[in-house]
Amino acid sequence: MIKLIGAVCIIVATTWIGFETSRRFSDRPRQLRALRSALQSLEAEIMYGHTPLHEAARRLSAQLTKPLSTFFESFAKKLTDTETTVNVAWETSLKEVWKSTALKHGDFEIMKQFGETLGRHDRMSQQKHIMLTLTHLERQEADAIQNQTTYEKMVKSLGLLSGLLLIILLF
Repeated sequence: MIKLIGAVCIIVATTWIGFETSRRFSDRPRQLRALRSALQSLEAEIMYGHTPLHEAARRLSAQLTKPLSTFFESFAKKLTDTETTVNVAWETSLKEVWKSTALKHGDFEIMKQFGETLGRHDRMSQQKHIMLTLTHLERQEADAIQNQTTYEKMVKSLGLLSGLLLIILLF
């Protein structure tokens, strides 16, 4: 009886690990899409609304879901509450939230580079930087979708099958 309970626990644990890993594959394209949408909204706020950056970030945080809403909320708060540059506020907010996202290091570098240009140029140059960042994120999203279709189902199956293998080896 104890062996059966142990076997069930092993199967449940390894299957859960497989599903959690596969969730990261499905979350990444969704978060990249949301990030692209957020940057497009930021572009509209800057270009047509002439909204201050902290107010635009605050509005974005209200529109987005977590963890991206947390990022823009933190960014807006750093801009208003502390004496810091836009670049430093962007990067520290990015680092705070990054571990809770499904995004990868390449995505981080794209966003970090964008933060270095944010607020330093006139509106037309800023729009060009946003468009460049959107292009990079679009490429990353295509890569994420390809990885999702390639690995998501495999990781789920691998979780279950590794549990079965472990049970066979132990019992």
